[in-house]
Amino acid sequence: MTKQITSIQNPLIKSLVLLQEKAKARKQSGTFLIEGKREIELAIKGNYQLETILFLPELITENEINKLVKSKVELIEITKEVYQKLAYRDTTEGILAVAKTKTLSLNDLKLPENALILVMESIEKPGNIGAMLRTCDAANIDAVIIANPKTDLYNPNIVRSSVGCLFTNQIATDTTENVIQFLKDKKIAIFGATLQNSNFYHTQDYTTASALVVGTEATGLTQAWRDNATQNIIIPMQGEIDSMNVSVASAILLFEAKRQRGF
Repeated sequence: MTKQITSIQNPLIKSLVLLQEKAKARKQSGTFLIEGKREIELAIKGNYQLETILFLPELITENEINKLVKSKVELIEITKEVYQKLAYRDTTEGILAVAKTKTLSLNDLKLPENALILVMESIEKPGNIGAMLRTCDAANIDAVIIANPKTDLYNPNIVRSSVGCLFTNQIATDTTENVIQFLKDKKIAIFGATLQNSNFYHTQDYTTASALVVGTEATGLTQAWRDNATQNIIIPMQGEIDSMNVSVASAILLFEAKRQRGF
């Protein structure tokens, strides 16, 4: 018999609302919420472990869920009121999942010999992180590393704006110092996107193991990256401004690297 929850005052629902709203709750429980059929499908493909599925029977059936989720998972039928309390989007297909977070350790990354990596340093806006994860998926790069993270990666705004690409990329987080040391130990060339002492990005060779490093639009990369870069790079600007959105800049850099590698 499938469990049913009809009240937004239910203790489980209250705890799930906290998961959506508080990074502390996600950290303490080691869980987060995924919304939408496609996103859940990608999470399963990305080896995320699901604990519970909550669903609105008017929009999705148990049979459809069983086809989507092959493993044993608790199913809870919820009402429209409960669904609207938990869901960020009205357009999702009436399904939410509680999933376990991953450790996101540098040591867990599995990299090929000529790895192509995007490093984001201290990017704060979830929308930018989500957009960059979508680009990384589109370019099919080997890993994404977030140095000195300023936001919890399982923030619902990142899950949503990445359209599930949070689950399709290999991701690790750590301090800038540890990430630099990791790249050096692996003999991965570091290309820092910065204004100072830079060469035009398209003049560099990214066909060997390479990490493209981008920072915030406001302050750019920290000195540690500038000092440790194999080469600093810049995208030439022809207008009045001297910077562009970080997700756009990272897309330009990544697809130049992919072009050099013959896609």
